[in-house]
Amino acid sequence: MSVDRLFDVKNAFFLGHYQQCILEGQKLITKVEEEKTAKDVYVYRSYIAQGKASVVLSEVPERTDNPSLRAVRRLAEYQNPSNRQRIANQVQSEVSDGTAATDDASCIVAALILNNENNPEDAMRILSKSDSLEARSATVFTLLQMDRVDLAVKELKKMNEIDEDATLTQLALAWVNMAVGKDKLKDAYYIYQEMMDKYGQSPRLLVSQSAVLILQGKYKEAEALLHDAQLRDANNCDALVNLVAVNQFLGKDYEVMKRAIAQLRDIDSTHPWLLDLKAKEELFDELVAA
Repeated sequence: MSVDRLFDVKNAFFLGHYQQCILEGQKLITKVEEEKTAKDVYVYRSYIAQGKASVVLSEVPERTDNPSLRAVRRLAEYQNPSNRQRIANQVQSEVSDGTAATDDASCIVAALILNNENNPEDAMRILSKSDSLEARSATVFTLLQMDRVDLAVKELKKMNEIDEDATLTQLALAWVNMAVGKDKLKDAYYIYQEMMDKYGQSPRLLVSQSAVLILQGKYKEAEALLHDAQLRDANNCDALVNLVAVNQFLGKDYEVMKRAIAQLRDIDSTHPWLLDLKAKEELFDELVAA
């Protein structure tokens, strides 16, 4: 089996070690154009994950001929709330009429956007065009969003057949275990722990492990992990969302929850959790007024 020269770059990204991904990308000298593009995609996605979409917009030409770089620029543009509806409509239209680019990066970025827009059906449609391990892991995630745990388990089996020890496969296994619940929650917890023991803690892994603890009813332990995640990334949206839930379970003062919600609103006013909260508040107001 040939050595994957991009392993360190990709692995750091998958684990949420975004600065490490960027540094690994800077160290790696690529001579093949396809390899360079793949490296750039992960590095640029790391900048976006850090809230530095402007780096991508300044370096990737708007009219680049490279579909993978075009996709990652679109993802950077999507970070601006004023662009989101327009870009979401474009992606949905391209997937529906069959004009969407089908290289791996384009499929994954399209699925990210569609899932964020609560459109898992079209996300599944575009992911079916790619057979990469990352696309398969995104498929598992999407199926779980659709509450199709049965189909997610089948997709996970395919990932196991390709590489059961891969980071993406292990992460997908943790997601499935969380969806199954009960005794499988312990397995999910230890998957995240093993990842952190081996590769170090990241906000993404800490938040994921906190989600397991929340499902187990271990709210104080979850709170500690979320505070740890915030020390590493004070603007981590997932950490804030989980903190709101934990604070509610712990019976914290409502002002504490309001503060977390306000911070989330400052970071991303169109975050799906906030949109869902707004919809529920509007429904409540309608019921009260009826």
